[in-house]
Amino acid sequence: MTVLEVTGLRVTYAPDVRAVRGVDFALGPGEVLGVVGESGSGKTALALAVMGLLPPDAQVAGSVRLRDEELLGRSDADLSRIRGKDLTMVFQDPLSALTPVYPVGDQIAETIQIHAGATRAAARARAVELLDLVGIPAAARRARAYPHEFSGGMRQRVMIAMAIANDPVAIVADEPTTALDMTIQAQVLEVLRVAKEATGAAIVLITHDLGVVAGFADRVMVMYAGRAVETGPVEEMYRRPRMPYTIGLMQSLPRIDGAVWTPAGGDPWRGGRMAPIESASPTASAAGSTGCSFRPRCPVAVLGCADGEPEPAVVGPSGHTAACVNTAATADPSDGLRPEEVVQDTALAVPLPEDPCNVEKPADPVPVRSYRNERPVVLYVDDLVRHHQLYRGRFFRRRAGTVHAVDGVGFDVRVGETLALVGESGCGKTTALMEILRLARPQRGRVAVLGQDTAELRSAGRKALRRDVQVVFQDPFTSLDPRMRVADILAEPLVTHGVPAFQIGGRVRELLELVGLEPGHAGRYPQGLSGGQRQRVGIARALALEPQLLLLDEPVAALDVSVQAGVMDLLEELRARIGLAYLFVSHDLAVVRRIAHRVAVMYLGRIVEIGAVDEVYDAPAHPYTRALLDAVPLPDPFLERRRLRTPLQGELPDPAAPPAGCRFRPRCPRYAGLTGDEGRLCDERDPEPQPIMTAMDRHVACHHPLAHPGADQ
Repeated sequence: MTVLEVTGLRVTYAPDVRAVRGVDFALGPGEVLGVVGESGSGKTALALAVMGLLPPDAQVAGSVRLRDEELLGRSDADLSRIRGKDLTMVFQDPLSALTPVYPVGDQIAETIQIHAGATRAAARARAVELLDLVGIPAAARRARAYPHEFSGGMRQRVMIAMAIANDPVAIVADEPTTALDMTIQAQVLEVLRVAKEATGAAIVLITHDLGVVAGFADRVMVMYAGRAVETGPVEEMYRRPRMPYTIGLMQSLPRIDGAVWTPAGGDPWRGGRMAPIESASPTASAAGSTGCSFRPRCPVAVLGCADGEPEPAVVGPSGHTAACVNTAATADPSDGLRPEEVVQDTALAVPLPEDPCNVEKPADPVPVRSYRNERPVVLYVDDLVRHHQLYRGRFFRRRAGTVHAVDGVGFDVRVGETLALVGESGCGKTTALMEILRLARPQRGRVAVLGQDTAELRSAGRKALRRDVQVVFQDPFTSLDPRMRVADILAEPLVTHGVPAFQIGGRVRELLELVGLEPGHAGRYPQGLSGGQRQRVGIARALALEPQLLLLDEPVAALDVSVQAGVMDLLEELRARIGLAYLFVSHDLAVVRRIAHRVAVMYLGRIVEIGAVDEVYDAPAHPYTRALLDAVPLPDPFLERRRLRTPLQGELPDPAAPPAGCRFRPRCPRYAGLTGDEGRLCDERDPEPQPIMTAMDRHVACHHPLAHPGADQ
C-alpha cells in the first residue's frame, strides 16, 4: 500500500531557475525515505512542493498523491484541510515555525480542534499527552510556556508533537536536527522514531547528514542539481553506491571512529584520507544544459556524459537505481562502474601525515620532538575564568545572578599541534576562545601567548602580538566586508601592520594560491563566492601576517560535507607546511577526530577530560565524554544500528545556577547507581582534573571515572 507517491515533480522559479527536475518516489506506511545532497540540490524545494507551501511565483508540474488523492493544483483552502491532519511537516527552525505570542500547548491544541473537532478541554488534555510522549518533562506545566522559554531541542520536540497530533499518514521533516547539538540530535531522532511507531506514518527525512540517514531511514534518495541521481535501500546504498556523486559524498564524511568509507562493503580504513568533491554545484538555471549535471566535477566522466542527462537505471537489488552513463552502460547490474574505480582514480586512499605529537618528522618546518612536553608552548592557559553578571530592572538595576561561562579552564597548545575544545552549546567553548583573543588581563587566571603574559601587554605590544595570533570565524559571510573585494580583504591586515605597498600585491597572490583559489577570485566580492570559497578567503586573511597560532571557531560548521572535507584538508596541509598551531572550537566530534591531535571536553564552563584524540575517543574516561561520542551517528547502517549507547538525558543546566557538587551529576548515567559515600562525594564536591596513569598527559575530572582503558561502565 502506497500512502505518498511523487511522480515527475518539477519546480521552477521565474525566470528559469529549475529547482526540482523530475523527481519520483513512493512511500508505504511506516517507511522512512532519507533525502540527502548538498545545499542547492533541491531538497527543501521538494519538501515545500509536497506540502503545497511554495511561493506564488513557483511553477509546479507532475503529481503528488496522498492515499491516491492528487494534491497538486488544489486551492490553498483545500490543502489546509489536509495539512496538519493527514500530511504534516517538521520545519528546520522551530522558533520561526511556532507563534511566539501563544503558549505551545495552545498551539498544539488548536490543530486538534481544527482537524478533529475536539472540545477545548479535550484538545488541551491531548496536547499535554503529546508533550509527554515526545519527552518534555512536567508536560502539564510546560504546556503553558511560550516558545522562547524552550531550548532548541525542546522546541523541536514541540514541533514533532504538533506534527503527530492528528495521527498523520505522512510526515515531511526538513533538516529537523541541523542546528542541534549531537546529544540533542540523538534525542530528537529518538522522538521521531517514537512518533513513527505511534502513528505508523511514512516519513520523508531531508538532511545533509548521512550518519542520521544510516541509523533512521529505510531507503535513501541522493539529489544533485534538482534530480534524484541515486535511490535505493539504505544498506545497499552505503555498501555499494554506484553514482560517482554518492561515492564522493561517502568519501567526504568525517567519522567518529576515525575511519574512511571504503567501497563494496570493505572494512572502513583507519588512517585513510577523505576526498572532497572538487569545485561547486551548478546553478539551478545551468543544471543539465550541457549533459550530465555532475560531469564538470566527476572524476570518471567520459565523452558520452556530454550527450544528455542520463535517466535512472536499475543497478542493484530492491530497486536500486542510479543516473550515470557508466552504470547504465550494461544491462547487467553487477557490471559497469564500480566504486573502487572512482576511489582509485581520485587517489582517495592517501595516508594522513603521522601525528606530530608523538612521532618525529624531520620534514616539518618546525623541529618536532618525540614528546609534546619537550616542544615549545605556543598558548598557555591556566585557571581561566569569565563570569558575566546578570541584572534585573529597567530603572533600578539590581544584580540577579552570575553566569559561569568559563570557570577555571587550563590547557596548553604546542608547536604544530591542534587542540580541539568540544562540548554542547553553552558549555563555554567560544567564550574561552574569545577571552584568549582579547589578549588582555582575564578576570582570573593566566593566558600566555608565545611566552608573553597577556595581563602585562600594553597597546603596542598587543598590536605586535596580534600578528602572530589570528582567528577564523564560523560564518565567513558575516566576517567578510561585503563592500570590499577579496584582494582588498586580504590586503587590509598587511596595510594595518605596515607591510610596504610594493609587496602587498605579490603577497595577495601568494595567499590565494596557498588556500587553493584562482587569481581571478581577487576581483570578486564575498557574495560572488561559494561558502567554501568564502571560508578559504577567511583562512587566507588569517594567514596574511604569517601567524604562529590560529584560533578557529567552528570553521566548517556552515559548510556542505563535500566542501567541509576540502577546508579540513587545507587546514591540515597548512599546519604541516607552515608549522601552525590551532585552537579548534567545534561541536562536531567527527570533524574533531579528523583534524585534531588533542581534545578538551568542556561542560558548564569546565574541562572534564583532556588528552590525545585517539586515546579519548577509543577509551573515554568521563561519562559525559562517553555520552557525547555515543550521540554521534556513524554513516554506516550495519554499525550504526548495532551500537550500544549510553544515552544522555536532559539538557545543559543553566550556567547561572550550576548544580552543587559535580556539575554533571543531574545528567550522569553512573550517578543513579551510586550509594552511600560514593554518591555523597558527587553531591558535595566538584571533581578536579586528575591524571590518568595509563596515558601520557591525560586528565579527567570525575570522582568515579569509567574503567580504563576501554572498559564499559
